[in-house]
Amino acid sequence: MSSTTEAIELMRNSSESWEDAARSALDDADGTLKEISGLEIASQTADVEDGEITRYKTTIHVSFVLQR
Repeated sequence: MSSTTEAIELMRNSSESWEDAARSALDDADGTLKEISGLEIASQTADVEDGEITRYKTTIHVSFVLQR
């Protein structure tokens, strides 16, 4: 039997790092989706004030198997 995989896009911010933002988005997805099979980092951006990064922004694509 074959399975169908779907991907959704999630965006998350962090004051710590891009990795922290990605991990937080994955944690949110893991709370509602079953059978997460992978993720892709789609983009990483940041807000800057006075030459310092103030907020890290990460967009991820989360893949999961659709339940039948």
